[in-house]
Amino acid sequence: MNYQGGSIISVRFFIFATNYFMQKVLFVCLGNICRSPLAEGIMLHLKEKHDLKMEIDSAGTAAYHIGEAPDRRTILNAKKNGVDLSALRARQFSASDFDKFDRIYVMDQSNLNNVLRLAKTKAHEEKTKLLLDLVEPGQQMEVPDPYYGGEEGFERVFQLVLSACERLKEELKK
Repeated sequence: MNYQGGSIISVRFFIFATNYFMQKVLFVCLGNICRSPLAEGIMLHLKEKHDLKMEIDSAGTAAYHIGEAPDRRTILNAKKNGVDLSALRARQFSASDFDKFDRIYVMDQSNLNNVLRLAKTKAHEEKTKLLLDLVEPGQQMEVPDPYYGGEEGFERVFQLVLSACERLKEELKK
């Protein structure tokens, strides 16, 4: 085989290896308009800032807001903290997400139960965890839903999600 052919094989292997070893992370909440798109946006920000090799997405367990942008209060709070959520749109979690993602992080116990109801294998269950287990392993801490609260709730959620995403970043850099 000539050099050019070897070069094509090397490029194909590089693409395969990059995709194979790239972590795929999904964040899930109820409607995909507050907590999970915030986590997605923060991770996208960290991915760019630290040149992380990963794919990131978010979804909701309910179909309430499919195709909608995140809640305006979430967008404003994220923007205030230097994170842009303007391109994100809500979608619903599906059973096929178990096969597309390496890690699935949910925001609360209700989300966890809803996602695990769709799990078909032990591997699906094992890749699904509460987001704040990254910060406080085994404590079953939840990210509260800020939807019915005020600005302070959105800021508190931002700080909780940021701390978990920072921890995830460190895990992925290893």
